[in-house]
Amino acid sequence: MTDNIDPRDYVAAPGSHAGRVILVTGAGAGIGRAVSMALARQGATVALLGKTQRKLEATYDAIVAAGGPRPALLPLNLETATAAEYDALHAALLKEFGRLDGLAHLAGILGARSPIDHYDVPTWCKVLHVNLTAAFVLTQACLPLLRASPDASVVFTSSSVGRKGRAYWGAYAVSKFGVEGLMQVLAHELQDTTSIRANSLNPGAVNTYMRLQAYPAEDRKLLPEPEAVTAPYLYLLGPDSRGISGNAFDCQR
Repeated sequence: MTDNIDPRDYVAAPGSHAGRVILVTGAGAGIGRAVSMALARQGATVALLGKTQRKLEATYDAIVAAGGPRPALLPLNLETATAAEYDALHAALLKEFGRLDGLAHLAGILGARSPIDHYDVPTWCKVLHVNLTAAFVLTQACLPLLRASPDASVVFTSSSVGRKGRAYWGAYAVSKFGVEGLMQVLAHELQDTTSIRANSLNPGAVNTYMRLQAYPAEDRKLLPEPEAVTAPYLYLLGPDSRGISGNAFDCQR
């Protein structure tokens, strides 16, 4: 473990993640794609999970073209995934790798920017399911694989509105409060019985499609690109953060 490091200042040594197997959700675009690429550059074998095959294949091709370890493709729609599909995912990872050294939750949806008075109930249920319930189910499905690693890490992606509520953020904010709670409960449960650690990251304002949905009039040229916030993910998903668990970090100052 690197002592007293701020994840925002982390600089990974070459090959820092070599030999590690890490599952990344939302790997087809945005921060999920950027984190997947960064992990592969550091030598990790990345299991790319997302709902759109074409986007996953683009990330796959980019990693291979850059000389990274050949990733695994795991198309899965978190909105509609069944128990059987989660079981099949676990079986495929077990057969291919035998373990997971990391699980990075980056998939998510915004839903509606709307007051609670008028929030659409089906949209509310969809956002809570994709952002929170699916993260719980996937984590549960992967725990046996994470336990098989000598040094495993789970990283949840949160938001500033999941740490202090803000008007009109509705289900998205509530789902991120839930993600923070899930992280804390998981970290506490695992702290004395396993080497698995769990933490959360708030990426902040980043030039992604979700940010465009939330702030359509914003000047996107003023926003950092997804690649600018990958260092904290590398830190928490790598061996340098061994022993750090139950914490909520930010990717930007």
